[in-house]
Amino acid sequence: SVGRGGACTTSAPSLHITFSLSLSLSLSLSLSLSLSLSLSLAFCSQDIRNTVGNIPMEWYKDYPHIGYDLDGKKIFKPIRNKDELDEFLDKMENPDYWRTIHDKMTGTDVCLSDEQVDLVHRLQQGKFGDVNFNEYEPAIDFFSNEVMIHPVTNRPADKRSFIPSLIEKEKVGKLVHAIKMGWIKPRRPKETAPQYYDLWAKEDPNAILGRHKMHIPAPKMRLPGHEESYNPPPEYLLTDEERQVWEQQDPDERKLSFLPQKYLSLRAVPAFSRFIQERFERCLDLYLCPRQRKMRVNVNPEDLIPKLPRPRDLQPFPTLQSLVYHGHSSLIRSISISPSGQWLVSGSDDCTVRFWEVCTTRCLKTMEVGGPVKSVAWNPAPSISLVAVSYGENVILVNPGLGDRLICSATDQLISSYEEPEEVKDQQVQWAVPEGKAQEQGQRLILTHPKAVKQVSWHGRGDYLACVMPDDGSSLQVVIHQVSRRRTQNPFHRNKGAVQCVSFHPSRPYFLVATQRYVRVYNLIKQELTKKLMANCKWISSMAVHPGGDNVICGSYDCRLAWFDLDLSTKPYKVLRHHKKALRGVAYHKHYPLFASGSDDGTVIVCHGMVYNDLLQNPLIVPVKVLKGHIITHDLGVLDVAFHPTQPWVFSSGADGTVRLFT
Repeated sequence: SVGRGGACTTSAPSLHITFSLSLSLSLSLSLSLSLSLSLSLAFCSQDIRNTVGNIPMEWYKDYPHIGYDLDGKKIFKPIRNKDELDEFLDKMENPDYWRTIHDKMTGTDVCLSDEQVDLVHRLQQGKFGDVNFNEYEPAIDFFSNEVMIHPVTNRPADKRSFIPSLIEKEKVGKLVHAIKMGWIKPRRPKETAPQYYDLWAKEDPNAILGRHKMHIPAPKMRLPGHEESYNPPPEYLLTDEERQVWEQQDPDERKLSFLPQKYLSLRAVPAFSRFIQERFERCLDLYLCPRQRKMRVNVNPEDLIPKLPRPRDLQPFPTLQSLVYHGHSSLIRSISISPSGQWLVSGSDDCTVRFWEVCTTRCLKTMEVGGPVKSVAWNPAPSISLVAVSYGENVILVNPGLGDRLICSATDQLISSYEEPEEVKDQQVQWAVPEGKAQEQGQRLILTHPKAVKQVSWHGRGDYLACVMPDDGSSLQVVIHQVSRRRTQNPFHRNKGAVQCVSFHPSRPYFLVATQRYVRVYNLIKQELTKKLMANCKWISSMAVHPGGDNVICGSYDCRLAWFDLDLSTKPYKVLRHHKKALRGVAYHKHYPLFASGSDDGTVIVCHGMVYNDLLQNPLIVPVKVLKGHIITHDLGVLDVAFHPTQPWVFSSGADGTVRLFT
């Protein structure tokens, strides 16, 4: 029984367990499941009773007591003489050490029972606490689907619904009477007469930098020379060739703004055609050109250059080309690395997908598809062996069968264990299971879209897949698939502009959508727009999110790379213009402070991008290496870049049909 202040008043020791399970479901499909399990254990007896209630126990960290009893006396903490050595011995000798939990509320150690341990395991696995609870019970229709003959209500309409209102008539009459009597005056039309202002009306004449004290007279016009005479000497007249050259030059490049001409007498000279234009330009020069004395400051040019660390102090980063993967006969648009870093997948315009072993450049598997491969993406979850491949209007999920056989078999079992629901809803994307030769090649699911798919991107948990179908005038440009339930949804009713690429946030329920000039960050739980990033470029080509989640880089076709700090501003923190041609791909490293960009100039530029935990310290961005090796083919260079998940290595795919590893 619980008494005042949450105290246990039983004489015998009792164990009170409270489990708090918070499930945050994103986008009505529970896009990201975060399970937080908090255990609060209250072990109380007649002597040790905690009456402080549900408060943070850090408040009593510096006090010898832990609350008060009913008589107002302090309840002292139990004496704990265990040091790290005693804790280690207890861990080695006590068989129940793994199930013993320290209760912060009472300061005692409590041993969990088997039922409580099973309950904790079920909650950690995302299951319900009750073993007998059935989460797939059939739904009960509370309302009948049969159309009834008699209506719910058949009361005739009120008479007042089609008779003019007398109250409104009375109010209008009062307003008309007030306007006639002059009590209410209608709004006057705005005056359209132009207004002029004296620019120097409020200027202080006694100021040090006053206009009159710092007055500099305007430069006088040059006096006319022989070429402006009505009867100039023959050497000042232009020949036909010189006249053609003068007419072809820009007005700013001409030595003379007019053509010298010869007349027999002053009476034959016509009016100057550009007189008003020349006077107007002279007035503009006097009015708009600033004239003031400036104090010159002598500054050393080297002091203006920011002090950056040396590249040798920022190692490790890739510096040289180690391996080249040959095999494709056309340009390679996309590459992806397995979570273990042992395997590499590449998709090419020669309608093939190749799986490589990273360390040996050996092509272990080649799979032909029905069109040029636009994008490949390896599932980031280490417990799932799936690769998404997009070509044309299709996206296929492939189990390559490489690596751990248990993971491969578990992936096949996960896909084959799907059971179709009783009520099948119409979806915009068709899910199909391949058969025959496609099944033997490793294809497990085929997703047919209404339009061509340009990019595929996995969620960090590995169950959700986003596909991009760029079409400026359509509302169906981005779809999100849930593989375990084989469901597809369109998260946006309408898209603002043509979507270029999308990405999931690594830790938060955010979804980043890059259009031609903006990057929009959506909150999937609240289903609202969180931020709108302005890239300050003409056309975004690629995007990558920092593993910490607070920084984003965008590459563009106008040779720019923009670094965004999401906590700082919606405008770029820094814009890098190191490439000479369009950027095709950008990537962050998962563990090292590195990011890379690939361009059509055939180079990969690796930069050091250190993000500090201190929010007051700005990120350190230093370009450290330019990697060359790809041959420019059909004005295309490097088409995609990807980092190794554990090593400071970078992979690049190019239009020359090769994949290169820089270490």
